[in-house]
Amino acid sequence: MKKLTLACILAAAAALPTVTYAADAPASTAAHASTSETLLGDILDDPKMRAILDKYLPALSSAEQIDMARGMTLKDVQQYAPDTVTDDALAKIDADLAKLPAK
Repeated sequence: MKKLTLACILAAAAALPTVTYAADAPASTAAHASTSETLLGDILDDPKMRAILDKYLPALSSAEQIDMARGMTLKDVQQYAPDTVTDDALAKIDADLAKLPAK
């Protein structure tokens, strides 16, 4: 009788909906890097993201004063170099960054 009761309880528990808490959420919900959210320093320090930056803005990562901009986003940097850091370049960088695995 105890085995039958336990089997019924287990069967009933298996039929209950599963609840997922934010702490248990899969890592895939992490945000991708972007030109408006990710710091330039983080982009420069990551080889894959730096390669994307160098693809569209090749002179930027080797600029003399690039270290002064490490705490800014590329979107922030745009106001200081609008002819170089164009909306088109940022869009292309964002598209390639979105292809990388989220962190």
